[in-house]
Amino acid sequence: QVQLVESGGGLVQAGGSLRLSCAASGRTFSNYAMGWFRQAPGKEREFVAAITWSGGNAYYADSVKGRFTISRDNAKNTVLLQMNSLKPEDTAVYYCAADRLGLGLTLTDEYDYWGQGTQVTVSS
Repeated sequence: QVQLVESGGGLVQAGGSLRLSCAASGRTFSNYAMGWFRQAPGKEREFVAAITWSGGNAYYADSVKGRFTISRDNAKNTVLLQMNSLKPEDTAVYYCAADRLGLGLTLTDEYDYWGQGTQVTVSS
């Protein structure tokens, strides 16, 4: 079992930045690939970014590429999502997730554990 707790969401103006943090506890954090997903009202949950267990590879949705950066610190059991140049369309609840196999990092159904989410609101 892995417990995930997100933090760092909030209200920011367009063009601003936020840094989301996900703290993991339970099983060995470094055994899991980690991902960030988001869900806006009335829309399906969508992939944002993912990072492999070692941190050696990162993947991004086209909509956030060049603006968001995912990173992890296995010593601190933490994964971060640095979000820059935020746009109103980035408004959503952001979820952290852990994937034991790491085979389908962009796919919601591949992830084994999820956090409760943190709200990000970008005003225009």
